[in-house]
Amino acid sequence: MKFVKEDDEERRDYILQKDEKTKKTATFVIIALVILIIAVIASGIHFEYF
Repeated sequence: MKFVKEDDEERRDYILQKDEKTKKTATFVIIALVILIIAVIASGIHFEYF
């Protein structure tokens, strides 16, 4: 099983496809996670947990 399928490959056993939709979705997820991590740190500082 491959993790990333190239555009020119004809396979069905892959997890991610290398196309524009996958890249945009991955970028969105990474940005959302970074925002959540920053929010957790900021709330911890605000409520003096750190």
